[in-house]
Amino acid sequence: MKLSEIKKILPTLENVEFQLENGSFVPEHFHVTEVGQISKKFIDCGGVVRDEKVVNFQLWNANDLEHRLKPGKLLNIIELSEDKLGIEDAEIEVEYQAETIGKYDLEFNGKHFILKNKQTACLAEDACGVPPIESSEKPKIQLVSIGNSCTPGSGCC
Repeated sequence: MKLSEIKKILPTLENVEFQLENGSFVPEHFHVTEVGQISKKFIDCGGVVRDEKVVNFQLWNANDLEHRLKPGKLLNIIELSEDKLGIEDAEIEVEYQAETIGKYDLEFNGKHFILKNKQTACLAEDACGVPPIESSEKPKIQLVSIGNSCTPGSGCC
C-alpha cells in the first residue's frame, strides 16, 4: 500500500486497527512512534546496484491504556511528515515488535489494516544460478548426474 492510499482510507474510518496475518490484532492502545522515509542503496548477488525507498511506520505497544490513535490524528502525523521531511508517495513498511521487531507490508481488507509478512527473495535469479522451485516439492535429482566417484565397495562412503 502506498502512502497516498492510506491517506484516502483514513478519513473513512472510525478507528485505526492493525491485524497480523495470524488473525491477532495489535493492541488498540498502540502508538505510532515514527513516520519517516527509509532509503536503502545496495548491491544484489548479481552485482546490480539497487535503490529502494519506503515510508516507514513504527508501531509501539504502549502501556497507555487511556489513549487510542484516531484516524484523523494519524492523517495529521502523515501530513506533518510529508511537509517537514519531504516524504514521497512510496510503499509503506510497518515495523512492529512481537517477539522481535518485524517488518511488514501493509494492506487493507475494508475494515482493518493487515500487516503482511515480508519474505526474503533473490533479486538476481538469472545471475544467481539457483533454479527456481515451482512447487513446494523438493527438487528431484538423478544420482547419475552427481557422478560415479563413489561406488559401492569403494570406501568413499
